[in-house]
This record gives sequence, structure tokens and C-alpha cells, in this order.
Amino acid sequence: MYNIVMYLYMLGVAVCSLFSEKVRKMWKGERAAFGELRRKVDPNARYVWFHAASLGEFEQGRPLMEQMRAMHPEYKILLTFFSPSGYEVRKNYEGADIICYLPLDTVLNARRFLRIIRPEMAFFIKYEFWYNYLHILKHRNVPVYSVSSIFREGQVFFKWYGRQYGRVLNCFTHFFVQNEKSKELLRQIKIHNVTVVGDTRFDRVLQIKEAAESLKNVEYFCQYNISNDPNPDDDEVVTACAGFVRPAGVFVAGSSWQPDEDIIIRYFRDKQLFGYRKWKLIIAPHVIDESHLQQIEQKLDGYKVVRYTKYDCYQFESADVLIVDCYGLLSSIYRYGDITYVGGGFGVGIHNVLEAAVWGKPVIFGPNNQRFQEAQGLKGVRGGFEIASYEDFQAVMDAFLSGQASREEAGTTAGEYVKSLGGATEKILSGIGM
Repeated sequence: MYNIVMYLYMLGVAVCSLFSEKVRKMWKGERAAFGELRRKVDPNARYVWFHAASLGEFEQGRPLMEQMRAMHPEYKILLTFFSPSGYEVRKNYEGADIICYLPLDTVLNARRFLRIIRPEMAFFIKYEFWYNYLHILKHRNVPVYSVSSIFREGQVFFKWYGRQYGRVLNCFTHFFVQNEKSKELLRQIKIHNVTVVGDTRFDRVLQIKEAAESLKNVEYFCQYNISNDPNPDDDEVVTACAGFVRPAGVFVAGSSWQPDEDIIIRYFRDKQLFGYRKWKLIIAPHVIDESHLQQIEQKLDGYKVVRYTKYDCYQFESADVLIVDCYGLLSSIYRYGDITYVGGGFGVGIHNVLEAAVWGKPVIFGPNNQRFQEAQGLKGVRGGFEIASYEDFQAVMDAFLSGQASREEAGTTAGEYVKSLGGATEKILSGIGM
């Protein structure tokens, strides 16, 4: 039955590729994978295979890949993706020797793929449970590890109708799961090769913070030139760089979608937060296309809006809003905020709240966050704040704006929460004897 579904899925992808650029990239990438592997694989090398569905799973597996590369240079690393949103962004990642799409999980594809690679071990990140690949790996006695995985009662493995497919879990050598609940669910279906290590994403955001470089464009934006002061007799102390003052605060909205932006922009307009020595707003939308960027600018009509890629230091100093119209900067931009917001909670689910929290910033997010353990943890320690409406956002922001100490306390709590949960990468490597 599984293989029938795979072939039907393959047919569906082929049809959808005629109408969707994203699907077309995946379809072409999967078809080209075998030729790429034949060109690049060194038959005398020893390969470790990491598979990540998309960009988020890649970030979870990245600390493990980089630590293994540093400790065991005798291995080469193969990194595969399922989604274009992962492959297209990280196809030039220098931490892997070969990067390609994973061919669809048919018996023929799995045999061909593993015959070319001959991996000595394999790591599947979080939710990856490809039936044919895993069974053939087990048949070949290749150690296979599930890392940063998390299980919930509603998953097919724990339903009566999913028992046959659930046998795929027996193919794993060991599970390194995020929490005790996952371990207990696996125990109920007689799987005991499980260790609770936490989430490697905590290690990743701590790495990012450690390695982050300053962003001059954002630094120029996050200040006012006092030569433009409409009240020159105001006796305010000039700080940091002579001739410049900080605004009252900076709000960073990351990975935002339209519902997030509507709430945030409405609040800033209602409260008249824009203006000299008032608040500044940074918006880094999840979808960067011209139509969406123009929509944001239209909602901010009447205020000075600049785009990150159109840098001009004089314009940035006097701007009210900075739109980040490129990828790869958000995790470093959060540091410049006094309050942060992570989008997606009014859609399929919130994005990475840890990237903001690691900088010691309070994090606000939408209601669809129940599946995200890190969001629940931040809410529990009062470093993260859930909103379900404009009125909720207004209440949280009013409280933060009325007292700097309260938002600083929330930010410190968020940062300590992230720091306390690092170390999963070392536990995994120790658990596999490396």
C-alpha cells in the first residue's frame, strides 16, 4: 500500500510541476539527483548521510554535522533535502561534501541511492520516516539515528490503522528525542532504544549568537541623527556615537505574514509610535516578493519606509520602518530589537522563536503554537507571550511600553531559558560513541 501511495504521489508531483515553480524545482531536483551523485561520489570515501526535509530541519541537524566534521574528518558528509525551501537556500552550504535532493522513496530509488552512497551511518532529522530507505538501510546493517525527533499521540504510529507503517520505527538504531512524552509514547509500542536529549535547535541558535557579526545597515537605522531634531533645545543626553540618539525602542517582526503585519502596523499607527525619538519598526516578512513588499509599504503610507537592500545611511537614520527584503539576516537582526515578534501563528504554525529569545528579548507570537515545545517553554517562564487578536497584542504591548523593566525582565528570562537547554549535540555524539 505504501509503495502504491508513493507512485501516486510521484504522478501528482509531475502534474503539479506544470503549474508550480516550487514543485517544478523539486521534481527536477529529484530526477537529477542520481546523475549528480554519480559525478560527485568518491567510491573510496566513507560517507555519513544526513537527511533534512527542509530548512528548519537542516538548522536542527547543522550543529551535529559541523561537530562531526570537526571531530571526525575521516568521514565525508552527504546532505539531502526533500523541499526546495531547504535545498535552494543551502545548496552551497560548505559543511557538507555533497548536497542534493532525496529521490522519492520508491524501492528502486532507495536501492539505487544506497548502492551509490554506501553510507556508514545515517541521521534523519525530526520527522523523517521514509519506509523503503529505512528498511534497506536496516537490511544492510547501517546504523540509523533519529535526532531531535518528537512524537505526539495523534501520529499514525500510535493508531490501530498505522501499525503496519509503524514498523518503520523498528529500523532505527536509536532515537534521540526532545522530551519525555516522546519516550513514553515509543515505550507504549515496545520501542526502548530511546534517549531524551532535548532539541539541537538550542545549540544552533547559541552558535548563531556566538558567531553573529554586526549589521551596519541595521545599526544606522536604529538611531536618530540629532541634526534632524525638530526640538533642538531639548536637553537629552547623546549616547553611543556623538551626534546620534537611540529611539525610544525598536520592534522586530520576523518571519511575518499578512495577519501578523496587519496587527502590528495597526498598533503602531493607533498609538502614534512613529516619529523622531519614538519607536522604530523592523519587518522581515516570510515571503519576499514585490507584491507583498508593496502591500506592507501601502499599509505604512505616510511614514518613511526603507528597504534593507536599498541602503543609504542618511535615509536609514531618518526612517520609521525598515523592511528586510532579503534572506539570511533575521537571526542576527533580532539582537537590535527591544521587543520581538515571530510570525506564522495565525497560519500553519509559528516560525523559530528561539532565534529571537537567544538574544534575551521578549517574544510575542500568534495562537498556533501548541505543537512547538519551545514556545510552550517560553510561555511557561514568561519570556514568550501568546496573542490571538489585536486586543491581545495591544494589552501585551501596552504593558511593555509602560515599563522598561518588565520587558527587560521578560527578555532576560527568555535568554536564560534558551541557554539552559543547550547541549543536545554533545549528548547525541556521546550516545553513538563518537
